[in-house]
Amino acid sequence: LLQVAESGGGSVEAGGSLRLSCVVSGYTFKVGWFRQAPGKEREAVAALYTTTDDLRIVDSVKGRFTISHDKARYTVYLDMKALKPEDTDMYYCAADLRSGDLLDDRGYRSWGQGTQVTVST
Repeated sequence: LLQVAESGGGSVEAGGSLRLSCVVSGYTFKVGWFRQAPGKEREAVAALYTTTDDLRIVDSVKGRFTISHDKARYTVYLDMKALKPEDTDMYYCAADLRSGDLLDDRGYRSWGQGTQVTVST
């Protein structure tokens, strides 16, 4: 399995911005960002194919979040702006070598430990 490590979380006020980084230990076919609050189901945020840069972003964050890829650094970024309190969650990065639905968390076998994002009013 690949090693995945997230960073960049923190506490910000509503309307603020954060950049999350996801470093993968080697080549991967797809990378996704997911988030989960305690007691709630994990939900997809954004994901991309590293070979084509085809990407998907969920409607709830579209226009505020962007996902990008630095191939040389095996790093995928999630840039978040206009953050809202409802964006408060633990954010996880995941990677996999298989194709499939980018936003389906069942298609990812390598997961990071998560990075906490807290947005206050």
